[in-house]
Amino acid sequence: MIYLDNSATTFPKPDVVYDFMNSFYRSHGVSPGRSGFDAAIETEEMVQDTRALLTSLFNGDDPNRLTFSYNASDSLNMILQGLANPGDHVITTMLEHNSVLRPLFHLSQDGIIEVTHLPFDGQGYVNPDDFRKAIRKNTTMVVVNHCSNVIGTVQPLAEIGKVVKEHNLLFVVDASQSAGAIPIDIKEMGIDVVVFTGHKCLMGPTGIGGSYVMEGVPVRMTRFGGTGVRSAQKTHLEEYPYRLECGTLNLLGVAGLHAGVKWVLEQGIENIHRKELALWDTLRKGTRSIGNIITYCADSPDDRNPVLSINVRGFDSGDVGTMLDVDYNIACRTGLQCAPLVHVGIGTDKIHGTVRLSLGPFNTEEHVEAAIRAIGEIAAITR
Repeated sequence: MIYLDNSATTFPKPDVVYDFMNSFYRSHGVSPGRSGFDAAIETEEMVQDTRALLTSLFNGDDPNRLTFSYNASDSLNMILQGLANPGDHVITTMLEHNSVLRPLFHLSQDGIIEVTHLPFDGQGYVNPDDFRKAIRKNTTMVVVNHCSNVIGTVQPLAEIGKVVKEHNLLFVVDASQSAGAIPIDIKEMGIDVVVFTGHKCLMGPTGIGGSYVMEGVPVRMTRFGGTGVRSAQKTHLEEYPYRLECGTLNLLGVAGLHAGVKWVLEQGIENIHRKELALWDTLRKGTRSIGNIITYCADSPDDRNPVLSINVRGFDSGDVGTMLDVDYNIACRTGLQCAPLVHVGIGTDKIHGTVRLSLGPFNTEEHVEAAIRAIGEIAAITR
């Protein structure tokens, strides 16, 4: 299989991720932070080391404010519901994934908040000045998808963050597609909360993600349960990391994420990104040279991740995906990719979305060449 669906989940993972998950869980598959025997203490040390690795990756200060969850959607639900107050106005974009769109929609539908969705331009970027223009007296929060999972464009967080801080608003960033691929400095970019998932560019397994919350950000607790600390206390612990964590952690997921982050740092984020973008540029130019192909927001390799959305004139995107899979053994993602407003913006919402080809660290020139040939043969059918 030629795997071109890395925006969904990077695959395969580095061997060290599989190996560490297996060996660590076999020797330390116990509850961290719950008991005083050696294995439990060593397990908790690995968890804390992972918090520290990710805190450093985002240039945070306190590893305890790095909390784990199932994934970015899970953390975004906790963060958005924990920050929203009756009467608030929230600004977000049309580039968001449903992990942001749906929590905000439900909060809006319940009459708690008002939401403004800013459009993006023809190249796939939101103008930072548009955030300034959208601010109202009751605006409290700005939520931005750092990198689109549909068109791959990376938004100028530092410029947006400057506008947000000028108006003393909260800045929440969904880094699902960028953490581990694009450097993120929460201080320099003015970010209050950054949310990540482990199974994409951080090269961890599915079922693990989390967030880093800056000091002073008033996230209310929305979940309550066991923490292994002060068990006689009736209320859930307010301090981090317990504030956003309850119950036993996904230890196997944290172990895989630990190994994945270390691998990414050893390889170098910039080195991985440079290689992937070179392959993306080859794929972009190759598909654009084929007749009957439409590409979206793909005029330049600057400020983006290696994600290419296309359509073949005369074909439904789902049919193209099926042919790529069945006839060429190429895996990709078709449809609306859980980001429907992006497709409204690029005009593909009424034609069943796009064919998304997303590259990862283990793709090769041969994979790209095979994809170009396959798309060319499919496109030739309509000529």
